[in-house]
Amino acid sequence: MNKFPPITTALVLCLSCAASLAQNTRDNLDWKEEKEPPAPAYSTTKVLALEMPQFVTVKIGIDPNTIKVGDDGVVRYVAVMTNANGNSNAVYEGLRCLTSEVKTYARAGSNGVWNPASNPVWRDVMDNMGSQHARVFARQAACDTRLASSKEDIIKSLQTGKKTGITTPNLQF
Repeated sequence: MNKFPPITTALVLCLSCAASLAQNTRDNLDWKEEKEPPAPAYSTTKVLALEMPQFVTVKIGIDPNTIKVGDDGVVRYVAVMTNANGNSNAVYEGLRCLTSEVKTYARAGSNGVWNPASNPVWRDVMDNMGSQHARVFARQAACDTRLASSKEDIIKSLQTGKKTGITTPNLQF
């Protein structure tokens, strides 16, 4: 006779499977990032706004036409930052939901010309090196738990302010 209630047994099995899956995918030493495409053309007027904290003084949005979800699990996108004077800058980035990391591939000034990053590296979205918007984008739209959302779901989440699909929050972000 099983001395544990069925719910306890089910919970243990569920946690065990989840831990095993997370370990296998997080520590996947065979993972390779796809070669990122060149920085795409972007719009400063058709961006979908991110809900940034009140202390952020610039408006930040994602151009939906630049969102690509790669086979490597990386969400690539252009974030556009516009100040109170109407001047805009942009960054072309990749967001790896599985590891809560972001990489900046290129930056564009107000002239719209892309300048590739000299040595792009993956950074934790929790660090303070300019990734506040990446963390917000991951939380609001790009990542469901540790998986990249589809492009359609990301756009719908940005448009409605509500995540679609799985709603379990990723505590890493």
